[in-house]
Amino acid sequence: MANTSLKRLLSDSVIYGLSSIVGRFLNYLLVPLYTYKIAAASGGYGVVTNIYAYTALLLVLLTFGMETTFFYFANKKEHDARRVFSTALTAVGAVSALFVALVFVFIGPIAGALDYTAHPEYIEIMACVVAIDAFQAILFAQLRFAGKAWKFAFLKLAFIFCNIGLNLFIFLVAPSLAESHPELMGWYRPDYQVGYVFVINLICTASITLGFLPELRNLRFGVDFTMLKAMLKYTWPLLLLGLMGILNQVADKICFRFLVPGQEGDVQLGIYGACVKIAMIMAMITQAFRYAYEPFVFGAGGGKESKESQAVVMKYFVMFTLFAFLAVVAYMDVLRYIIKSDYWEGLRAVPIVMMAEIFMGIYFNLSFWYKLIGKTWWGAVMSAIGCVALLAVNFVFVPKYGYMACAWGGFVGYGICMVLSYFIGQHHNPIPYKLKPIFGYFAAAMVLFAAMQLLPIESTAWSLVVNTMLLGLFAALIVYNERSLFNKIIKKLLKRG
Repeated sequence: MANTSLKRLLSDSVIYGLSSIVGRFLNYLLVPLYTYKIAAASGGYGVVTNIYAYTALLLVLLTFGMETTFFYFANKKEHDARRVFSTALTAVGAVSALFVALVFVFIGPIAGALDYTAHPEYIEIMACVVAIDAFQAILFAQLRFAGKAWKFAFLKLAFIFCNIGLNLFIFLVAPSLAESHPELMGWYRPDYQVGYVFVINLICTASITLGFLPELRNLRFGVDFTMLKAMLKYTWPLLLLGLMGILNQVADKICFRFLVPGQEGDVQLGIYGACVKIAMIMAMITQAFRYAYEPFVFGAGGGKESKESQAVVMKYFVMFTLFAFLAVVAYMDVLRYIIKSDYWEGLRAVPIVMMAEIFMGIYFNLSFWYKLIGKTWWGAVMSAIGCVALLAVNFVFVPKYGYMACAWGGFVGYGICMVLSYFIGQHHNPIPYKLKPIFGYFAAAMVLFAAMQLLPIESTAWSLVVNTMLLGLFAALIVYNERSLFNKIIKKLLKRG
């Protein structure tokens, strides 16, 4: 049974990866587009980074943990999954609608507090985007619960292609059309590049909602207020947990403009935000993994086989993410061309941010112990401790060291959360994690990383050759240590052939 469940987890991870890894990779086309069209010195990309940090935080507030709560209640035999979905969707939809109304009513004071008085419409547009995103989060959760991985992937990719297409039109085609056919392009403003980034997001996000018409029919099951009360009791610690978790990701980008005010702050934040995009390969991997892993764990429960599966999956997760970490570092001389050269000074933060993302993925894997036993407040406590550490690093060191302090802040924050979750979790709900091979892979990866950074090779070509050999060495180590697994895979492939 455990093997069957793991096979389904792997299958779903591959499908969800189409929307997460492939989708975000395609979306990376926008990174060079923005950095080549929005100069680092203008600070425009810093504004984009800052606004999107706020929307990520607001998305957690507006969903208030209802995705995980939906899975928890929908898997209970005493509840009707359709009524659970209808209740969760209605609650999130009502909160999101109220949020948008309040933003439009109080836009003046909000724009002043955030230093966007020149462009308050940025805030209004992204308020609508995040409200729709929150509503869609429950709809996407329903697709995951129903096992509709292909529809999930299709809608995610549809958003990506729509977003890329409109951005390419606005930034590459529209300027030429405005010169050759000004009568058709009276609406186009060459100086409104940052604003168009947000407008395009709103158009694409709203359009995707049409793909959920079949799921929206389940709203006819209404709201079970008794169930909603129980769901809110379960979810409020998850809200705190999610809030602390997202603050670990975006607090540096939100605080930066206050710690380094003015144009200089926007410039530095833009450089940091652009370079961090390269590091987000870890976020793509962990997100794809999470989409499949969360329903898998809740569906399997907390039995012995489930614990053994979690231990095995943890080891494979560490192996794969460390390999991805080394691959990015090995080919940084090539990957840096994703962004324009005037952003390159921020590349030194990439390895630190990637390792912080690995810590976050491990923390996510460790976090199920308190979700399965219903003590979600533990997650809020640990994340709060990590967030305090992150903010302390930022407030103390950002004014002197700039965005490098942001990178180290995330590293420290997630590292603390990871360590706390392991030791507290092993006390409350012990899982037989395979620590010896996990630490072995970490040690090997750090040695190879140091070699890639310290070997005195001036030639870019030779550096790539040597780094490829070092990366191959890590791959060979994995194959040798996990040879029983690879032998089984090869035998199955030969048998199918």
